[in-house]
Amino acid sequence: MESALIDWQALQSAVHILAESYTAWLLIFPGIALGMIGGAIPGVSSALILAIVLPATLWMSLLSALIFMTAIYTGAAFGVAIPAILMGVPGSPAAVATSFDGYPMTQRGEHNLALGLALAASTIGHMGAYLILFLGIGVISHAVLRLGPVEMLLLMLWGLTLIAVLRGRYMSRSLLSGLIGVLIATIGLSPRDVMRGTFDVPELLDGVPVVSAMIGLFAASELFNLAGNSYLVQRSDLRNVNVREIARGMVDALRYPVVILRGLIIGATIGGLPGVGAAVCNLVSYAETRRGDKHPETFGKGNPKGVIAAEAGNASSEAGSMATLLALGIPGGASSAVMLAALSLHDVTGGPQFLDSSKDIVYAIILNNFVQGAVMLVLGLGLIGLMANVIRIPVRVLIPVILVLATFGSYSFSGNIVGPITMVVFGFIGWFMQRHDYSVPACVVGLILGGKVEANLLQTYQISGGGQISYFLGRPIALVLLALLLFSLFSRPIMQWWRRQRTTNVLTKA
Repeated sequence: MESALIDWQALQSAVHILAESYTAWLLIFPGIALGMIGGAIPGVSSALILAIVLPATLWMSLLSALIFMTAIYTGAAFGVAIPAILMGVPGSPAAVATSFDGYPMTQRGEHNLALGLALAASTIGHMGAYLILFLGIGVISHAVLRLGPVEMLLLMLWGLTLIAVLRGRYMSRSLLSGLIGVLIATIGLSPRDVMRGTFDVPELLDGVPVVSAMIGLFAASELFNLAGNSYLVQRSDLRNVNVREIARGMVDALRYPVVILRGLIIGATIGGLPGVGAAVCNLVSYAETRRGDKHPETFGKGNPKGVIAAEAGNASSEAGSMATLLALGIPGGASSAVMLAALSLHDVTGGPQFLDSSKDIVYAIILNNFVQGAVMLVLGLGLIGLMANVIRIPVRVLIPVILVLATFGSYSFSGNIVGPITMVVFGFIGWFMQRHDYSVPACVVGLILGGKVEANLLQTYQISGGGQISYFLGRPIALVLLALLLFSLFSRPIMQWWRRQRTTNVLTKA
């Protein structure tokens, strides 16, 4: 299906199906609440929650199962931002950039405002991206088919270079951090079944557990820094949880429509690329907002635009991921991969054939997600008031609780003691990197994308006949992405050189 025109007959059928299925509406509330609460626990990703509830979908209809799972996905997309803002510990890689400005706002006592900004941006991004999906799922699916391994490779490398300019004073150290993350991601069996960097440890054959490493880099290393404090927010008068202030933050988010629009377009587009995931959308949206701002130096210090951009990019990625799942039968990330398993449990195969034969189901899912966005806005406002009270807990109590939750989270994801050990090791690595101004987010992104970078590099080399230049010249999208990559790498040093030259000429003339 290549046309963006709406199939009005299928849309009418979708409305009829939803009107008759009360179960599909009742599942929205527990799904969003479960996703939000689970996402707020570091290490408990939406994919893990979806995998846990997957067997229960056997007793549901196909529509009810997909609506329940998308509701969990929707709730978790915002839930992961709560610990990122309140503790500087992202609930998953999808909230890494949210912590950049969200946590500094909490330290200033602006946690209520930050949570409101995040909730509004997440809701608008979610609903806006599903509107894009509603209007053009055919065009989206056709466009994704035009991207090959070389475009995917360049897109991921571009994402890594964007992270290098986000944090820290030294771009070279940030690039090195990203490279270290990529190298760590290559531990284990290669795409050619070659064992590397395992030091004969059998538990490393499948590689370093990414979630456990991420928890260590962010959570454990941050706990070292908190050890000398009494509370997350030092001033007692700033530790109040105020629903009215959270609501004010939601209204304040509307003052930045361009930031939200940019984030939801980035999320809906990049989120539709198979295997990229919400983490890249979150970071790219943040990076582009920072790049285009008049005062980029304020980002990372509690700029509200940073929280809005990161959450809009994260939440909107769900719609893009669902587009590739429904239109192509290709999961955009771990969460949509679990949804693909849910489809198979109901003897359904996602892809063009499903899109043609079950358009009414597709439209019903999209329409239901508009309602999910509204429910998340209301339900989130109530649950935030409960979960935000974490800032009133003394650090001496909070540290062991977070460590226990992080340990259980890392263990549950890996299934063995390797997860907790990885968390501790990377906790010390993260502490060292923070102490010496190396970019922890760049290392995390390198870990997340490392395996995919290597796989796409190998495929590109094989398809291009050993790296033939003519292959790249015939792919205009790849050339555009290459130009963006080079611009990200050299724009800052070129601008610094130009400013120095300009200053020298002014002084010389004087």
